[in-house]
Amino acid sequence: MISWNKIDHHMTLLHRMSGATGADLGQALERGAVAPEGLRAAVLRCANCDHPDACAEWLDTQPEKGHAAAPGYCRNKALLGRLAEG
Repeated sequence: MISWNKIDHHMTLLHRMSGATGADLGQALERGAVAPEGLRAAVLRCANCDHPDACAEWLDTQPEKGHAAAPGYCRNKALLGRLAEG
């Protein structure tokens, strides 16, 4: 079972990754580009990733708002790339 602390940590990582990639998750929810269930699934994919430390380190080198591609190990790379494109 995944703890709430782990969910919160990965929700923060996903939020930071969305900013670094230019994928606005809030806007994506509003326009229907992603459903709430899809966002929950993205958090769970992140929570099951084997690279959270590498992710946090990578994010520390990125601007808060950017247009970088997510690292290859990111389980949400495709979703974030699609959302960043519009």
